[in-house]
Amino acid sequence: MLPSVTVVIPTFNRAHLLPQAIDAALGQSHPDTTVMVVDDGSTDGTTGVLARYAEHPRFVGIRLGTNVGTAQAKNVGIALSRTDAVTFHDSDDLPHRDKVLRQARVIGNEGVDAHPCLNWEMTGRAPESRIQIGAVLTHHELILPDGTRVEIRRTLSLVDDFFPNLQMAAGPPGDWTHVNSGMFHRDVFTRIGGFSDCIEEDREFRNRLIMAGEVFWVIPDILLTKIESAGSLTLAAATDYDSPRRVADRRRVWDQVENWFRTREVTAVPIDLSAVRIVGCSNPALCNPSALPSELRNLQPSAAGRIA
Repeated sequence: MLPSVTVVIPTFNRAHLLPQAIDAALGQSHPDTTVMVVDDGSTDGTTGVLARYAEHPRFVGIRLGTNVGTAQAKNVGIALSRTDAVTFHDSDDLPHRDKVLRQARVIGNEGVDAHPCLNWEMTGRAPESRIQIGAVLTHHELILPDGTRVEIRRTLSLVDDFFPNLQMAAGPPGDWTHVNSGMFHRDVFTRIGGFSDCIEEDREFRNRLIMAGEVFWVIPDILLTKIESAGSLTLAAATDYDSPRRVADRRRVWDQVENWFRTREVTAVPIDLSAVRIVGCSNPALCNPSALPSELRNLQPSAAGRIA
């Protein structure tokens, strides 16, 4: 089975980068791909960019009334999507043409068994039982503002918060970049919830997947190019790796891991959109109607694209 996929692109005040990210996502070779941009209360020209794509049959632009942060914008994408799987791209991500297709082929493979040479009882599974792949990651390349090219390869770095003693051959911003651009089976969100409201949301979500025993698959090829600009969260003074806010979030994530080592308990993060105001939707037919405000559910695409 080749599952349907939604590419969720959360964005805030990055209108200058957004068209290339949307074009790259719409140009994916996977025929059943929906591209959903969640505009997190932008005040630049993002509304105009979304209007250009409003008539595209596989595009949906969501506009939020206020800025709620990347984690909640991703949760909006999860709640509104209707597909079998979801992947998250940033507005500076350029996925290679077959990226989504290759991930979807893995996540839709229903013939994977738990090989008895591995200790599957640690994840609550029986040897030789059928496995559902929960997360499919790929390697990617990162182009830094000075033009330096860094390859992000996800191997032992997946467990850096569990076993830092295994990480000495990698260093930030290398393999320590976590699960952005991963693809996730929809059932994963049912089991463990969505993203925690912090700026280490990718790291926290990845750890929760691991602790909950979800099955990862890594495609060992570079399938996405990320062009990091001066306005990115990891380079901004208030949110870079050494900022007080990120240090505090990282400590909270580490505390969760330490608690799991003691108790083996994993707490789901419910997706709560009660404080999120969705003010625009360019194509309600591509969305889960129960997650849309009633006044947006039955609008035709052309009318929905003009919601103020």
